[in-house]
Amino acid sequence: MGISRRAVLRMLAGLVVATAGTSSMEACAGTDTFPARSLPHSTLAARAGRGTTLLTYYGQLHYKVDPLAWSPDGKRLASGYIAESLSLLQVWDASTGKTMLSCKHGQNVYGVAWSPDSKRVASGGGDNRVHVWDAAQDKDATTTSRTLLIYAGHSGSVIGVAWSPDGTRIASGSTDTPVQVWEATTGKTLLTYKGHSGSVISVAWSPDGTHIASGSADGTVRVWEGTTGKTLLIYKGHAREVFGVAWSPDGTRLASASADRTVRVWEVTTGKTLLIYTGHSAPVTDVKWSVDGKLIATGSGDTTVQVWEATTGRVLFTYRGHTDVVFSVAWSPDGTRLASASADTTVQVWEAR
Repeated sequence: MGISRRAVLRMLAGLVVATAGTSSMEACAGTDTFPARSLPHSTLAARAGRGTTLLTYYGQLHYKVDPLAWSPDGKRLASGYIAESLSLLQVWDASTGKTMLSCKHGQNVYGVAWSPDSKRVASGGGDNRVHVWDAAQDKDATTTSRTLLIYAGHSGSVIGVAWSPDGTRIASGSTDTPVQVWEATTGKTLLTYKGHSGSVISVAWSPDGTHIASGSADGTVRVWEGTTGKTLLIYKGHAREVFGVAWSPDGTRLASASADRTVRVWEVTTGKTLLIYTGHSAPVTDVKWSVDGKLIATGSGDTTVQVWEATTGRVLFTYRGHTDVVFSVAWSPDGTRLASASADTTVQVWEAR
């Protein structure tokens, strides 16, 4: 089946992940039940500008943070934790670090994605399921009725989760190798894509919602139709596992991050490699485009986040605020901030412009 994110965690951070059964606790609670703390950083004494740390979030103390996603409305962040049966999905204020929601997932959380309207969060994990949570801001944070749907169509750990741009469908990738596409409100399976021969680590919808890109432990990126499953392109430029895939905002290019320590930018229609970025000294774990399509941010096992020009590969900034593997990065919707999640147990929010 290839290498899963669980194996990635072992490889990069020396983490031993148990394979215990799934907890039946799937409710969410307020901050009194699962306390968290954050450390806002004053920018008055420091020179403001790119790389200035604005906030350090300690959501689930002492546990590594893996997936991270910024809400489309720009107000909140969602992060998932590697804590075996104690693992949480947490939603928190992107400006203050206040925890707004803590959801007991049941096993390690490997993937997270927001609905386009910022009212729901989907998370995938080691329990082989995708949970859809009610994250509407007008709800009481102490309620225990936040689980809207649990999708159980996979037979392996769910690593990649992506919401379609119109909010009607969710795509999920797993160690079982198929990608499942299903209705976000009912959980009905619409399509099973079986193109990969290894664990599917990352999935991403094209901006127009017609195509899906999937990155796999088999070393390939596949682009396929989101309604029929027809494979349109197989990209074989990487020498090792593909950990992250991301579409450019205009849908013409894809960026893929790999354990081979490179990021490749390539044309979607032809598969032609446009750029090979080699700035990291360890496996590249995640890749994200800025909203204007001009910049790319990447996280790595070398503990850094690097921001670079999408057309030239010129490094603009290297963020060194973490002390362990950076698993995920996320741009704020307005492109002014970046958030990064790390095995050092923190999420850092910092200025990107």
